[in-house]
Amino acid sequence: MANLQNCLQNCAVYCGTYYKYNNGSLYGKWLNFSDYLDYDELLEAMYKLHNDEDDPEFMFQDYEHCDLFEKLGLINESYISKEIFEIMDQISSSGYDLEVFEAYIDCVGKMDFQGVYEGVMDRYVGEYSDDETFVQLLLEECGDIPENLPPYICIDWESTARNVMYDYYSSDGYYFRS
Repeated sequence: MANLQNCLQNCAVYCGTYYKYNNGSLYGKWLNFSDYLDYDELLEAMYKLHNDEDDPEFMFQDYEHCDLFEKLGLINESYISKEIFEIMDQISSSGYDLEVFEAYIDCVGKMDFQGVYEGVMDRYVGEYSDDETFVQLLLEECGDIPENLPPYICIDWESTARNVMYDYYSSDGYYFRS
């Protein structure tokens, strides 16, 4: 969770404008999201920063944020999603690390955050070092492996994992039901 809190506390953009940039100026300021309660407050600060322009077209010349935000398309050079603060709150209150959400996207592909959030909540089964360890613990937990298995019976965990993994997917050690 330290990584999550660190990311959310340090999410920031360097906000300039395309007009200034096209006229040779990099004038702007770093705006840390943790200094604002919501998107509207951040937007107000951006307008105040560039109040010398009638209708500033904001340019985010640099940004510090979680990879997840980019994977979800929440932030780029010319765009910040209005929902970014709500999404940060949902992630923070989910009880899961950012890496779990990122791994889910790696497994299922790009989708909207609500789909990612629901997928993680419904399908996440844990973090394991490899498929064989995951499958062995899964089968022991659900009782498919007898407790008093005779020592002369050997289970080919590699083959068993290969078969069981048809019903699961994983990325970076994070496992999800399919």
